[in-house]
Amino acid sequence: MNTYANFIEINADKRFGRPCIIGTRIAVYDVLNWFANGMTLEQILEDFDELTEAQILACLAYAADREHKIRVA
Repeated sequence: MNTYANFIEINADKRFGRPCIIGTRIAVYDVLNWFANGMTLEQILEDFDELTEAQILACLAYAADREHKIRVA
């Protein structure tokens, strides 16, 4: 069972169908980009007080699951 299903949604009317954190317009991509640019979990939580640690970790789990499912031709 995936650990992100209760936190991530894909809605064609929100952020062009990108996976987002439920109840926000924050995309999984946004969270990954913040980490890639050096932000820590604590900094993200401080800057985006509407987010929880569980939601941020769900973004990482979603990305890991997608990466795992990529097939190499």
